Amino acid sequence: MPIRDTAETRAVTLVDIPLVRRLSEAGGMVLDSELFYTDATGAQSSGLITLLLPYRGVFTMVTRTENQQIAGQFRLRQDDAYAQITYVSPAPQEGESDSAWLHMLDSMAAEAGKRGAHLLTAEVEESAPLFKTMRTASYAIYARQEIWCRAPEDAKPYEPRHAVELTHTTQDDMAGIYVLYGNIVPKLVQPVTELPGEGEGFVYRRDDRVEGYIGAVDGKMGVYLTPHLHPDIFSDAADVIAAAIAKVERTGKVPVFVRVRRYQDWLDDALVELGFTICARQAVMVKHIAAGVRAAAFTPLRQRLETVPSPVKPPNGITESRK
Repeated sequence: MPIRDTAETRAVTLVDIPLVRRLSEAGGMVLDSELFYTDATGAQSSGLITLLLPYRGVFTMVTRTENQQIAGQFRLRQDDAYAQITYVSPAPQEGESDSAWLHMLDSMAAEAGKRGAHLLTAEVEESAPLFKTMRTASYAIYARQEIWCRAPEDAKPYEPRHAVELTHTTQDDMAGIYVLYGNIVPKLVQPVTELPGEGEGFVYRRDDRVEGYIGAVDGKMGVYLTPHLHPDIFSDAADVIAAAIAKVERTGKVPVFVRVRRYQDWLDDALVELGFTICARQAVMVKHIAAGVRAAAFTPLRQRLETVPSPVKPPNGITESRK
């Protein structure tokens, strides 16, 4: 006789507070590298307690089976086409049944789809058991990335080769940044690449053209940078990154983290020169939720016939003259 599937997944309610508190204390995985490296609650695995109910686009769910109980979160920003899994607790262990996590991943995709998302993404370390579970749940690898880190005490004295001027992003920079993204970000990755907003990073121009953009998030646990530099400024890469670090005041007090996706691995030498080392290797995993389909619109046949022009009739004068 087949084993009956008793898994149940639903949105969190106030009744689930004791369960969520217990699960968060058991330790989990943050699947959003920006959140993990900048936010104290995310890094300490207690984010579930403070975000029980839908808040700023964050949704929490719980899954119960006969032997397992887990909780998960995803974030869907307004007007975004993709949702981001932010947290799963507890993390699956090697050799453990992953049926509860499979139910959670499918349920989060369904819930995100109901709220308008077309894709559900997560940033997962390839050595983690959850990576295999997500492959089983039909998540595909869209990109690979490395997180480079540098503690304040490891910062090396650096003399720039060239004078570099960076400015905070303004609305006037957006068109140039979009062109830069289109030139350097692979088309497969573009749907899950967040575009910057005004004031959310620094722009580097050369010959009045945007040749670099570095996103910057200053959080409790550290500063998180996302460089997008055109290969034409290869020789200036270290200078541009160093200038961006200098513009964030707290980089002398907290660690600095730099996310580099594989298509920009030519930045590795510049980061080594600035005293950074690799602290994580991750896969950007994506699940397609739905494809946009234009619904066919049917008009009653009678209404369509009414719009068909009648046969052309000659003017009355001509008809009468022929008679």
